Amino acid sequence: MVIKTAPKTQESTYGSLLTRFNKAADLIQLEDRYRDIISQPEKIISVHLPVKLDDGSIKVFQGYRVIHSTVLGPSKGGIRYAPFVNQDEVKALAGWMTLKCAVVGLPYGGAKGGVIVDPKKCSVDELERLTRAYTRALKHVFGPKSDIPAPDMGTGPREMAWIFHEYSRMFSYEPGVVTGKPLELGGSRGRVAATGRGVMITAMCALEKMGLNPNHCTGAVQGFGNVGSYGAQLLARQGIRILAISDHTGAYINEKGIDIETAVDYCHAKGSLAGFRGGDIIDNEELLELDVDILVPAALEDQITSANAGNVKAKLIVEGANGPVSANADATLESNGVIIVPDILANAGGVTVSYFEWVQNRRGHYYTEEEINAKADPVLKGAFEAVYETSLQYNCSLRVAAYIVATGRVATAIRLEGFF
Repeated sequence: MVIKTAPKTQESTYGSLLTRFNKAADLIQLEDRYRDIISQPEKIISVHLPVKLDDGSIKVFQGYRVIHSTVLGPSKGGIRYAPFVNQDEVKALAGWMTLKCAVVGLPYGGAKGGVIVDPKKCSVDELERLTRAYTRALKHVFGPKSDIPAPDMGTGPREMAWIFHEYSRMFSYEPGVVTGKPLELGGSRGRVAATGRGVMITAMCALEKMGLNPNHCTGAVQGFGNVGSYGAQLLARQGIRILAISDHTGAYINEKGIDIETAVDYCHAKGSLAGFRGGDIIDNEELLELDVDILVPAALEDQITSANAGNVKAKLIVEGANGPVSANADATLESNGVIIVPDILANAGGVTVSYFEWVQNRRGHYYTEEEINAKADPVLKGAFEAVYETSLQYNCSLRVAAYIVATGRVATAIRLEGFF
């Protein structure tokens, strides 16, 4: 079974970001000069990467790196390998990274990268040559004090190791040029589970504000990659009964609750959930519309749109993916009483631990996983509390409140730098 995605709308991904940004900017009466700066990326780099394939032929791949902002610090953001990568998407992801780092108070700006490629159709050697070519093309962009890439969809610790090595070959040994590396090359303990852990932490904060007991709650998780699988595991360990999960091969439901540990082991062994017997097969659309307390969309952008928002029955949405709810769906969900922990807060666990990886690389001193969690968890809890209090102050949704907090911090930094 091939999983079906939600119907698309005409609004661009970057347009979705701007819609929400402008709503927050209006509420805080942000001056036009700051609005104009924040609403546009600082730099858009387009590269063409000639790569020798295993059969000896040459293929030229299109790649991007968008630096949205460096006002709060060096830009930070992942690199995505996917056949549907486009400039609009990368611009939006870079903008969200600026806001994400700001909302949790990290000394980073935002960036994102992408290459138009289907990594499943490439050999390991071809992916290595592509990654090294991308690194060489951006050698004067990347740097521990300028722009720090990380994994995203289609990339992982292996690709980050190649970037680290290629950059070090051109300049000098510098593990802090990239995060999400293998532990053996200066990676951080706790990084792999960090984004999923952030989903769990912010979900628990929201349930507490809503007066809901996790032991009496049900959930559904769309997407069973790194974020979704760890998020589902950690939510289940908090007592939440996960009724449904999905990946690109299909969606599965079990009214008694999916055995998440078994599902994770199965996925690791088989490479996907295809053939999983721990639940009945349903369509992806059904998963998004299940009558559960918590819905975690942890797959792709624009999965909940104006076309299906009215069918969502979850009380709480925790956005594990970037932009899984389109801007044109916000009003419907809000009018139906659905609480949303927005992506720039809910999935900020990954960049928070990436920050600690960068700190460890620069100090040459490394923490245990317990120490990492003890440092990262309060950052996320504190950010949630700030967003929640802002939502009460402005009588707005958590999403708009998160944009207000982040936008305010970026605008203040622009003013303090004395651009005007």
